[in-house]
Amino acid sequence: MVGQRFLEALADRGVTETARVVVLCEEPRPAYDRVRLTAYFSEGAGPEDLSLTDAEFMDRHGIELHLGEPATGIDRDTRTVTTRGGLSFRYDTLVLATGSYPFVPPVPGRDSEGCFVYRTIEDLLAIEAYAERARTGVVVGGGLLGLEAAGALRGLGIGTRVVEFHPRLMALQVDDGGGAVLRRKIEAMDIAVHTGVAGEKILADESGAVRAMALSDGSEIPADMVVFSAGVRPRDELARACGLEVGERGGVAVDASCRTSDPRVFAVGECAEAADGVVYGLVAPGYEMAETAADALSRRSGRDFTGADTSTKLKLLGVDVASFGDPHGAAEDSLDVVYSDSRAGVYRKLVIAPDGTLLGGVLVGDAEAYGTLRPLTGSVPPVPPEALVLPAGAGAGAPALGPAALPDDAVVCNCHNVAKGAVRAAVTDHGCTDLPAVKKCTRAGTGCGSCVKVLGQLVDAELEASGVAVDKGLCGCFAHTRAELYEIVRTLRITSFAALLDGHGREAARSGDGCEVCKPAVASILASLAPSIGADGHVLDGEQAALQDTNDHVLANLQRNGSYSIVPRVPGGEITPEKLIVIGEVARDFGLYTKITGGQRIDLFGARVDQLPQVWARLVEAGFESGHAYGKALRTVKSCVGQTWCRYGVQDSVRMAIDLELRYRGLRAPHKLKSAVSGCARECAEARGKDFGVIATAEGWNLYVGGNGGATPRHADLLAQDLDDAGLIRLIDRFLMFYIRTADRLERTSTWLERLEGGLDHVREVVVEDSLGLCDELEALMAAHVAGYRDEWAETLNDPERLRRFVSFVNAPGAPDPSVRFVAEREQVKPDLTLLSGPDIPVRTLEGTPA
Repeated sequence: MVGQRFLEALADRGVTETARVVVLCEEPRPAYDRVRLTAYFSEGAGPEDLSLTDAEFMDRHGIELHLGEPATGIDRDTRTVTTRGGLSFRYDTLVLATGSYPFVPPVPGRDSEGCFVYRTIEDLLAIEAYAERARTGVVVGGGLLGLEAAGALRGLGIGTRVVEFHPRLMALQVDDGGGAVLRRKIEAMDIAVHTGVAGEKILADESGAVRAMALSDGSEIPADMVVFSAGVRPRDELARACGLEVGERGGVAVDASCRTSDPRVFAVGECAEAADGVVYGLVAPGYEMAETAADALSRRSGRDFTGADTSTKLKLLGVDVASFGDPHGAAEDSLDVVYSDSRAGVYRKLVIAPDGTLLGGVLVGDAEAYGTLRPLTGSVPPVPPEALVLPAGAGAGAPALGPAALPDDAVVCNCHNVAKGAVRAAVTDHGCTDLPAVKKCTRAGTGCGSCVKVLGQLVDAELEASGVAVDKGLCGCFAHTRAELYEIVRTLRITSFAALLDGHGREAARSGDGCEVCKPAVASILASLAPSIGADGHVLDGEQAALQDTNDHVLANLQRNGSYSIVPRVPGGEITPEKLIVIGEVARDFGLYTKITGGQRIDLFGARVDQLPQVWARLVEAGFESGHAYGKALRTVKSCVGQTWCRYGVQDSVRMAIDLELRYRGLRAPHKLKSAVSGCARECAEARGKDFGVIATAEGWNLYVGGNGGATPRHADLLAQDLDDAGLIRLIDRFLMFYIRTADRLERTSTWLERLEGGLDHVREVVVEDSLGLCDELEALMAAHVAGYRDEWAETLNDPERLRRFVSFVNAPGAPDPSVRFVAEREQVKPDLTLLSGPDIPVRTLEGTPA
């Protein structure tokens, strides 16, 4: 990662235009995001998703990249580097960015089959392959990488234990209090934690494969595989071999310009010992070293690297962990301000000097304040310390502290060393008018992303200070947000878009018809509130039909060749043989393509719009109903087979999945909703990647919320645990209605939860503790939805007026669309893509105009 940043810095300074740049890479792939390695397991990210560069960048700047060709020797006299493949390169300047290697403790048996390290994509591929025959795993190391590795094993369905020599997890980042909260949260995920002990020996079976690990306390724990993640060591062997000076504890010694003892050789990143005697194992200091070396090489009057901020903000196994400044109070006479709530799993500690200067801190379970607190380190905050750690509203009389309170020299983006003043200048001096423009101008927020929320607040504040109005309205038709419009509709019982626009739209829009933003958003609000406000609610009736997006117009998903898909609901993935036969017969009779989806149902593709009622008539007669794949509504509640069939299951996950899917079917929301129920902690239904997910425990159910397996994957957070059936459904009712009430248009629960002030804690206060007194109302709204549910397709088939819209051409109702054609592939049909390779074929709406 640091090597790639160095190349980008060279390109930015024009060095690549005049110099030959050669890169020798040990791994078989270009630079990738090693910080996000676990996303390979937790988010389904492939190697290409983790990549930090591409061939176009290398070609554009004339950089020669040799993959799988590591340097094996340096001759400083002839200024030559040789590689494993026998290649030889002369250099004028040499840069070492060799990083680090995993430290494997000298434990007897560490070479047994089933022992791995956790460092590269190849390591992950090997772990994934071996995990198919493993049931239990041990991770040696309870630091950042160790917990990442534990999360990876858990995600593979393996019973996981963590062994850490120190008395607490993440000993470098958190203190005893934070470590205790972190441990409780990790153990709540069915990961066993052993601290204060070391692995004494790895025990193997007759074939040489791992079977157990003996610990230093005399105990023995079962293990089918062991992952070592006990820290890293600098890759300085090349420097040692060619006589460069190295640090006492390893690392190529460099000065403030990142030059080694040979002025023609630089070293950056984890392989280097900085001028302050520290080897920095974080990416942000490495990036700063890369910029420093590029400045020196391009003869700029650049920066010096004499040390770096080691603050970190992480999400480990879904738990927020952050530390900044001096988290352990090493300074003499330092004072601690601590807030701890073990029930909620929140721990916050600030280290304060006697004069009130903020020296550092630790945040576990809720790191929302990190973006503001870290830049304040080294200064006296403008509010009392206790106001910085107490929950919102607990510090009576204390003024709110936000990013606007930061001084201009406060670094808000640690990855790229961007200060608040640079962000303000991007708005005032460079004309940036939104967050994407500021990110492009300053590079702030393009690293780890932990500062993006603070950046957005700073940009809005600066725009407002410059006299630029920051319009938070839904669109040009409404000055209200979606949440405000929801409240207006609910309170005033408004049942039509026209009435809402006339009474509450912007003055200039009141005589209009709305726009493509507000019409579907208001349609969703009206549909979700229909049973409570006395509206009909069917999406194809009257004015409501005109508000819908393309798919909702015909209750089906439009495909690329102008045909449509049909997705009947299969609650929980459970289906009878008779219904399977009906789906097969319908697909055969109408020539449809069939596919079993990841959401445990069967999709039928290739129907013309005029065929949709005919297909659905057959399906409805067989007992199927709409799966709402076309709407911003509940899609599926996926399940494993649970206790009924699986030997690991502890609850009936199929029954619960069916109950939930039938309860929330047809529920319209700001965005689509997905759910899953897993019958045990092995998590086969992938519940933590869903908007609301349920995982069985021996005592009941754990409820997770805010997950997303889509374009921006996010692990769901634990909202409540060990719930009985009634308590689980009650909390889901409240959570969903609170989300529908307060979310923005097209906002998934994952982004809503991260945007919401107070985040998960606030949601817990509202839906579990009823802090706003809303729970009865939320439950009543859901009860009205459940009581008023009607299958949209069944009702459509019984209404001749609604059926009139299912034609390809309004002026030739019986004529099929000639542009919808298919060819055969693998004994099924697929769109004839040759029709799509020429001029665009317009898709026609009911009015006959191009869509």
